[in-house]
Amino acid sequence: MTWGAVLLVTAVVWAVSVIRSVRVRAFVYSLPLPMTLALLTTGHRVDGPQLLGVVGLNLFFVTVAVTHRRLRWPILLADLAGVAVYVALSAGVLAAPVPFEVALAGTVALWALTMVLLRRRAAAAPPPEPADARRDGLAAPVKLVVIFVGALLTGLLGELLRGMVVTFPYSGVLVAVEARRQLAEFSRHFARNSLALIGFLAGHHYLQDTSPALALAGGWAAFALVSAALHLPRRRPARPAAHPGPERAAPRPGGRPLPGPERSAAT
Repeated sequence: MTWGAVLLVTAVVWAVSVIRSVRVRAFVYSLPLPMTLALLTTGHRVDGPQLLGVVGLNLFFVTVAVTHRRLRWPILLADLAGVAVYVALSAGVLAAPVPFEVALAGTVALWALTMVLLRRRAAAAPPPEPADARRDGLAAPVKLVVIFVGALLTGLLGELLRGMVVTFPYSGVLVAVEARRQLAEFSRHFARNSLALIGFLAGHHYLQDTSPALALAGGWAAFALVSAALHLPRRRPARPAAHPGPERAAPRPGGRPLPGPERSAAT
């Protein structure tokens, strides 16, 4: 991992640490900045395994959320469990070739099924309590050093994963620490944003034989298009307004009522 990549991961995690809205946090984390830098610096191609790496990213956050929130593991131990799940998935994915179109259809279908299940669960569940977005007690310089060192260590681990390094959760390990009080909600928002990451990888895949710059431009264009479709407000059809009948004029004080429309027509 280059020093530029370490600085980029540090910047992403720092931005997430100062944002209070969990929805915005998840969107900032879903920006394919580490993927872009990994593609530029490693020369790996985007194929089926990278699409399954997006599934691995979601499994990472689900594992951290379950082990930390339900099993009450310390957040760093939960992080290690999430990384272990991602590494295990990567080993299985790299063991056999995965056609890109098969992986694309499978990941999109899995995303759609996940969205249906999350909506049903949200409809049946009671209203969630407000998430605690308090910041930890670390001073800003100390936090910056911790983020920087953590980004370097996770980058060294990611180098062992060959092509799966493209989707390795470099910043996710530290983002999970920052969002530990909002992990469940963060995971739901990130799962929704994952479709845009799939779009980024698909756009890059179909243009990677032209030039690296054009492939990245196509990937970012696909990411922006899918993100807009996911997040822009949808216009609801306006209900037709009721047309009231003709109003009668108000009578003058102490006088006779003014003739209505039907009386005027008769005269």
